[in-house]
Amino acid sequence: MINLKIDDIEISVPQETTIKEAAEQLNITIPSLCYHPDLCVAGNCRVCVVEQEGRKTLPAACSTPVEEGMIIRTHSPKVRKARADIIDLLISEHRSDCLHCAKNGNCELQSLAGQYGSGRFDLLKIIPDESPDISSPSITKDNALCIKCRRCIRVCEELQSVSALTASGRGHRLRVSTFFDRPMHEVVCTNCGQCVLRCPTGALVEKNYEPEVWKALADPDKHVVVQTAPAVRVSVGEILGLPDGSIATGRMVTALRRLGFDAVFDTNFTADLTIIEEVHELAARLSAALQNGENNRLPMFTSCSPGWIKFMEHTSPGIINQVSSCKSPQQMFGALAKSYYAQRSGLDPASIVVVSIMPCTAKKFEAARPEMNASGYRDVDYVLTTREFAHMIRQCGIDFTALEESECDSMLGSHTGAGVIFGSSGGVMEAALRTAWEIVTGREVPFPNLEITPVRGMEGVKKLSLTLADCLPDWKAFEGQQLHFAVAHGLANAAELVKRIHKGEEELHFVEIMACPGGCLGGGGQPIPTNADKRQKRMEALYREDDGKPIRKSHENPEVVELYRIFLDHPGSRQAHRLLHTEYKERGRY
Repeated sequence: MINLKIDDIEISVPQETTIKEAAEQLNITIPSLCYHPDLCVAGNCRVCVVEQEGRKTLPAACSTPVEEGMIIRTHSPKVRKARADIIDLLISEHRSDCLHCAKNGNCELQSLAGQYGSGRFDLLKIIPDESPDISSPSITKDNALCIKCRRCIRVCEELQSVSALTASGRGHRLRVSTFFDRPMHEVVCTNCGQCVLRCPTGALVEKNYEPEVWKALADPDKHVVVQTAPAVRVSVGEILGLPDGSIATGRMVTALRRLGFDAVFDTNFTADLTIIEEVHELAARLSAALQNGENNRLPMFTSCSPGWIKFMEHTSPGIINQVSSCKSPQQMFGALAKSYYAQRSGLDPASIVVVSIMPCTAKKFEAARPEMNASGYRDVDYVLTTREFAHMIRQCGIDFTALEESECDSMLGSHTGAGVIFGSSGGVMEAALRTAWEIVTGREVPFPNLEITPVRGMEGVKKLSLTLADCLPDWKAFEGQQLHFAVAHGLANAAELVKRIHKGEEELHFVEIMACPGGCLGGGGQPIPTNADKRQKRMEALYREDDGKPIRKSHENPEVVELYRIFLDHPGSRQAHRLLHTEYKERGRY
């Protein structure tokens, strides 16, 4: 243990603890703009400088380890002046039209300017003379708002192994760029939005579709329906006054009706539907492999995460035939809204506008894919993030904390606990095994209370093996066969797992991959700031909601059973394939 003093308070901390970490244990906040708990230390913004007795220069607290006998002052006159000067210099290179910025009120630079800025106007303004890059359907990049903290570069490299962003130039010409300065939609960007989630300013924000949604809601000739993803209900409350980890499902439904939506549905419904289609697809592939040795389509990879799908199309197109052909729950919902729902409600599909509330910026890209129009119309018209949804609620002056709870509309709103846990890493796998095991054995999965704990949690890659036993007649020949499953979240973990599979180092039959840390609950459209504690609380909330559901297996959802009875016929039918399945393609590697 290392003994030191911070602001005259004695503390003992483990060796290699940084000054910033030690100060946090004393509830002393040392500001920073380049530091983020999810990323490696950079130490390049220097906002976190402190004064160390006996040292002439001011060390960066985020990157300086503690030493025995250190005496640190975090807010001396010298420190306060240094921070003010640094922040003034950053502002001099920043287009300061805060009132028009998407991050107004939630900008780290703006906040620190209020605390430390000197208000001086004598510094030369050096602002990049370039227009924002609005080419991506998901993300807007504006270098005139960039403070060169490089969080976005680090998250793209470290967490995601994508490296779509890099630093180019030197000095005041340094800027965050892409390969050969190509537009964002032309490079390997997966639209995951993890850079947006950690950008301290408005340099990277989601593409905003609020105006289009408001216009549709005001049009009397449009029938506007909305679906909400499972991860939104455990995160939107963070922005609107509820404690972290609150389950806001009922309030969320009430708020959507207050906003003017004609029908409020739940993506969990099509999460249950996805499980049924995906499990039957997996069963067919397993049967072919176990009977005839056709292993070229195994392991089967899930296809619910559009960030992972685009990453795969860029970096591992050789496994396209191993990826499930199932659309994501978002896209299945859109296809059914403009076919099944339109037919049963007597509506013209052309008049239906489908809006999605998603924790994910990549869903905006997915909705714009040209393949997503099996009903003859675009499946999903507009995608809003959790942040955009909260902004619309605030625009209407709604006190979210005081709203009464209400239920989703029927037909596309009923869901099970299995649909809820889709929002967490491992949730798709757990939901699939609850159904698959019953299809093969006629019994529930051999885990207490249906909780398949090996695939839960925040570990980057999780694995599970099960041995088939006491099978139903169709599967009797495969008794004793061991099946292997894996779950990965974060594209860096996914890339490593795929590499091991390619090398033959992993024998797997079914793999769930989510692009974002923690799964959808850590998506790029979720509340800012993000950290491991917030993601953990959201995960726990999803499992609480699952545990409280009367039905917890997807194939027992009564509305899904009805859907097959009167519209889809059976899993994998021609109608199901037309509306609920799709194809993917190889992309360039710029």
